[in-house]
Amino acid sequence: MVDVFTPEKRSDIMSRIHGRDTAPELTLRSLLHRLGYRFTVNGPLNRSLPGKPDIVLPKYRSVIFVHGCFWHSHTNCPAFRLPKSRTAW
Repeated sequence: MVDVFTPEKRSDIMSRIHGRDTAPELTLRSLLHRLGYRFTVNGPLNRSLPGKPDIVLPKYRSVIFVHGCFWHSHTNCPAFRLPKSRTAW
């Protein structure tokens, strides 16, 4: 299937998609901080951890990954909806 956008327009669209500091991540960070948990996001030891964790709680030796419903399509999740175009893909 051919892309409906020009390469320049597709590049512009894709450049606006961020992989970090998303709304769910910021909400979770705010909640954790209010509850008194201290964590790192870009700490020096974070780079050595597998999988690029979104939040690292060094005191508890724990990591948190924030994954969205769009990519995982959880069963009966109200936040997930199937795209209207290119559903076969």
